[in-house]
Amino acid sequence: MQATATVLVYSDDANTREQVRLGVGRRPAADLPPVEYVECATLPAVLTELERGGIDLCVLDGEANPAGGMGVCRQIKDEIYQCPPVLVLIGRPQDAWLATWSRADAAATHPVDPVALSETAAELLRWRVAPTGKAVATR
Repeated sequence: MQATATVLVYSDDANTREQVRLGVGRRPAADLPPVEYVECATLPAVLTELERGGIDLCVLDGEANPAGGMGVCRQIKDEIYQCPPVLVLIGRPQDAWLATWSRADAAATHPVDPVALSETAAELLRWRVAPTGKAVATR
């Protein structure tokens, strides 16, 4: 099994980043490796980390300013080769269509429901990290 899975968390709000870290936890499922976090508060930081590689999942705050997570998602899906799966945090369930427009792989509502967030993150991480430690093709 891969030693760790790396989750990029993007929000201009430190409290939102903390809610994501606590919601996903250190290990979202027994069949996955422990999670390490990379926190980003700006779009340039997100792009730098993704270009560096090694990110297994992105969690983007749809309400971030000045670059919202849905616009960031659409941009990275266009610009990053083999972009990792993306989970977008949305303010209201009615905004799910915007997450679809952004080409997010999943959406979760904010404030964070830790159980739902952890389950969704685990599902998306399985796309990238197989129990054997080999990379899994992304959708």
